[in-house]
Amino acid sequence: MISLTRLTGEPIALNHELIEYVEETPDTVLTCVNGTKHLVRESLDDVIERVRQDRALSLARSRQLAPDTPDQPGTRPHALHDADGPPDRHTVHPA
Repeated sequence: MISLTRLTGEPIALNHELIEYVEETPDTVLTCVNGTKHLVRESLDDVIERVRQDRALSLARSRQLAPDTPDQPGTRPHALHDADGPPDRHTVHPA
């Protein structure tokens, strides 16, 4: 969600993933995928920057919550079989 200000001064929070496009006419008009239009005080560049910041924050949070993967430092690869069971039949063993 991004926080913006309506032309009336009222604060509004919008889900940036539902914004289809933004125009300056000269007021900034946000058009959502369902056709709803919102007039805001912020400039086109300000809206774009807020979307970038929110997406970056979401990405950083998802990386913190993601399970360990082999390409991340300090992780170990997942076993192909149980410790007591036979190896996966597709496992390639070096000669």
